[in-house]
Amino acid sequence: MRSYHVNSGAGIAGLSIKDHPDPQPGPGQVLVAVRAVSLSYRELMILRGDYVLPVKPDVVPISDGAGEVVSVGSGVHTAKIGDRVAATLFPSWQDGPFGLQHLPQLGGSLDGMLTELALLDESALVPIPAHLSYEEAATLPCAAVTAWNALTGDDSGPLSGQTVVTQGTGGVSLFTLQFAKALGARVIATTSSPAKAERLSELGADEIVDYRTTPDWPARVRELTSGQGAERVIDVTGDLGQSLRAVAIAGHVASVGFVSGNPPLLDPRAIFNSGAVVRGIAVGSRAQFLAMNQLIEAHRLRPVIDRVFPFDQAPDAYRHYASGEAFGKVVITV
Repeated sequence: MRSYHVNSGAGIAGLSIKDHPDPQPGPGQVLVAVRAVSLSYRELMILRGDYVLPVKPDVVPISDGAGEVVSVGSGVHTAKIGDRVAATLFPSWQDGPFGLQHLPQLGGSLDGMLTELALLDESALVPIPAHLSYEEAATLPCAAVTAWNALTGDDSGPLSGQTVVTQGTGGVSLFTLQFAKALGARVIATTSSPAKAERLSELGADEIVDYRTTPDWPARVRELTSGQGAERVIDVTGDLGQSLRAVAIAGHVASVGFVSGNPPLLDPRAIFNSGAVVRGIAVGSRAQFLAMNQLIEAHRLRPVIDRVFPFDQAPDAYRHYASGEAFGKVVITV
């Protein structure tokens, strides 16, 4: 089999392909023929050397992948040959709150999915929705589960009738838009171009705010909510000060990422003034993955894919994703 490998901080140029003997599953393990993987901002951080969690040397990168079970070890009861599955990013995180015991993660401290054959624990696998292709299913483990956790993981009640703010057109934001609409929420989406605004509207966004022509987008969010602010803001940029200006009193800000690079320092008075909850999101558990898939199946939702690259062109896929031009997910077929 062939696998890509890279060291933290080596950059896209550091990606290399190596040949290996086909692995054999041991007790409780499953061998998956990977059919597709997808990129997330996390993968760029690993290549830059600034990912916040441990990365082992010469790791097989990428946490997000889907494929077909081709072999099972002894004691495996929930997976069988031919099953279509995806892997959870944190294999040991089955349910409940995140903890240090769940830190091992695919494509970081554990080998990931940019390989022809992946050896995984049975408990790390999730059946993929029947109506999705492998390319679509490969987009779910990081971005989609993060969006689901951001919207539903605080157990604060139904979203129906609430207003949710999304930022930009990356994977987490587009999944948030799709899930929020399916759950009955109103969505205000921010973006940077009329072309992207049109596509966001097609996906169901109720209001669009162009943050280039309207730099004070939190004020515009308040205008669109009769001065109250949005019940939820899904912050992917890291500029929590702006999100706290847009959120309603006692609302929720889900801190998902910091794609803006070096966000400004947060004035703690902004938290007190808003009365909001700020919750950091570390993807989600296997139980949350399963619950999310139920919604995807019930509403026949389909992930937004920007481009698909073949396995041998994986570095080109990274370059395209790093350009920031993608609308939706960048996928590599295996």
